[in-house]
Amino acid sequence: MKRMICFLLLTGLCIGLFTGCSQNGGAVSSGSEQAQKVKIGIAQIMEHPSLNTIRESILAELKVQGYEDGVNCTIEYKNAQSNQSNLAPIMQAFKNNNMDIIIAIATPTVAAAAPYAEDIPVVFAACENPVESGFTSTLEKPDKNITGTSDRIPVASIIDMALTIKPDIKTLGLLYNKGESNSASSIKTAKEYALSKNIEVVEATVTNTSEVQQAARVLASKVDAIFSPTDNTVASAMPAVTAAATEAKVPVFVGADSMVNDGGLATIGINYTVLGKETAQMAAEVLKGKDISEIPVKEYDQFKTYLNLKTAKDIGITIPESILNGSDTEILVQE
Repeated sequence: MKRMICFLLLTGLCIGLFTGCSQNGGAVSSGSEQAQKVKIGIAQIMEHPSLNTIRESILAELKVQGYEDGVNCTIEYKNAQSNQSNLAPIMQAFKNNNMDIIIAIATPTVAAAAPYAEDIPVVFAACENPVESGFTSTLEKPDKNITGTSDRIPVASIIDMALTIKPDIKTLGLLYNKGESNSASSIKTAKEYALSKNIEVVEATVTNTSEVQQAARVLASKVDAIFSPTDNTVASAMPAVTAAATEAKVPVFVGADSMVNDGGLATIGINYTVLGKETAQMAAEVLKGKDISEIPVKEYDQFKTYLNLKTAKDIGITIPESILNGSDTEILVQE
């Protein structure tokens, strides 16, 4: 009897130990699964409405595609706070944290991510000229483990619109950050096209947001109109540009709808919500195993005209009916 009791006690102890091991094994398995969750790094150069719209659209579409932060993936977001020197450590941290993909918003961010593309696929949003910037050799078959969406704008069409709204433009001011390669591309096009229209060009360059107000004020005193492309530095300080231009009664034509919202008179540009959505769809394809070389860079050939009627009223300009009532026109700010 004593032997039987001992046998039963020993058997029960073993079962208990086995059960405990199984439970602990389950916890390890769960932790392992957690560790294997997809890791997505998202970075942008600075806060301003267009870039924020892109980011929010990316996050919304990633959720649609089955990637929700804290549920079945980890999404780590970093902002360089307008300082390009902050981008390199952000990308190094993404590498150290074993990100499965980097989503880079705006050209300076892509430039910082590019050196890490050998190890981590990079999908960009709002990179104006990825070929000239060296991120891929072709748009059709990306060859450097980098692809994404381009926000190249129709510069010539914007200048044509400016001349339709204000036919007497003889001098065009160009306001931009000379350190942003995306701006340099549009500015080059603007210079060439303006000269072909016998319009004199006057440039004002900045290196950071604190210089924008003074540069805009000086430029507005010299020109008939101002053009600023999808320049992140100018966009983030657009209210200062608006104040200077309104005081001088000079129209500002811009590269992004958010810049119109912030006081620019008009643009012909891209819907950044759509751009963000399509960027996320590309990222999802990569995460599901598709090779980046099979995902062409997306360029847009359909644009909308965005108007700020309050700015038009403030500077004493009447928008022609042909533009005001255009089928692709959207009024962002009423009088």
